[in-house]
Amino acid sequence: MSQSHSEEMGAGKITTKAYVTGFILALLLTIVSFGMVMSHAFSRTTAMAGLFVAAFAQMVVHLHYFLHLDKSSAQRWNVIALLFTALLLFIFVGGTLWVMYTLNSRMM
Repeated sequence: MSQSHSEEMGAGKITTKAYVTGFILALLLTIVSFGMVMSHAFSRTTAMAGLFVAAFAQMVVHLHYFLHLDKSSAQRWNVIALLFTALLLFIFVGGTLWVMYTLNSRMM
């Protein structure tokens, strides 16, 4: 009667090493971003480009190491849901910016 019922959800065995690796990578990317801005060693354009690259890399690190999203068939629906959410976010934010940008011309 006291049997434990557990079911694998497709993520496989997640080790502490994977979490520590993800944490270290995220910490390094944060330090690089912070240092790039605070050192004033780069031009504004170069710093912005570097921040966008570091932010994208940090998103990939979080998706892979902490949310365990990859190209496996077990994670396919999770990736599709994430992409659909990103599409909706793009539509909502883009639509809002478009409405606010053209508000003056539509009010005259």
